[in-house]
Amino acid sequence: MTPLRRRMLEELQLRNLSQSTIETYLTLIERFARYFKKSPQQLGAEEVRGYLLHLIQGKKASSTVIQTRSALRFLYVCTLKQKWFDDEIPHPKKRVTLPGVISVDEIVRMLDSTQNLKHWTILATFYGTAVRCKELQHLKVSDIDSQRMVLHVREGKGGTPRDIALSSALLERLRLYFRRCRPQDWLFPSGRHPASPLNVRSIRHVFRKSAQRAGIKRRVYPHLFRDACPTHMLDAGADLRTIQVMLGHSVIRTTARYLDISSQRLQAIRSPFDALPIKPIDTTGDNEPQS
Repeated sequence: MTPLRRRMLEELQLRNLSQSTIETYLTLIERFARYFKKSPQQLGAEEVRGYLLHLIQGKKASSTVIQTRSALRFLYVCTLKQKWFDDEIPHPKKRVTLPGVISVDEIVRMLDSTQNLKHWTILATFYGTAVRCKELQHLKVSDIDSQRMVLHVREGKGGTPRDIALSSALLERLRLYFRRCRPQDWLFPSGRHPASPLNVRSIRHVFRKSAQRAGIKRRVYPHLFRDACPTHMLDAGADLRTIQVMLGHSVIRTTARYLDISSQRLQAIRSPFDALPIKPIDTTGDNEPQS
């Protein structure tokens, strides 16, 4: 580890940032240095500007560009104790995107086509609790509280813990999984290394293979199930505040995005076209408009 990397690691740890944020920032700075094949101490505003343009022109996601800018700002301001390049490096605009959509029927097909009990339980837990991928990865057997009917997420996004209501149907499936697979510490341990949790790549592989078996052509990934849970809850009449707490969102505005894809709410909106006093369509075909 270089002295600069060690110093940045210490500065990140001093601010008590989550391990995920620390690893992400260090990785992004490593990529920046590798791109120019120089230490960041030898690089300045022009290189930062050029690198961010390189990411944007390479069609990287806006979130990646924004996160890279934040990591570079932390490096120069907090680690190198330099002034940040506010005039040269504008803050990129974040593109607004809608959550992914997967239907109840597609979820049922994926579950029905999955014979491996461990994989089935992973899919069901994602949909039934709307946890994030790393949150599921780090679940322990002791996090299931059957007395209170909750699932403990010990360290969510930003290091914030929360409890998620556990459905009785999912609890029964988790009990079945426990009786047959006997996990000791981690709820979903690695097959090769039982003392370690299942890695994120393996979790994504479970979704990809299950979707293929179910005949779903588009890409299916863990966060799609996390998005499906609140969307389907809204369709069933759940309120936004309940869903916000379940998802671990710090602001209600983030949760409100699911209103934009709730099929029940979209179908409830009546178009003004429906109220137009127009003549009914002649279904005989004699009066079809000419193109």
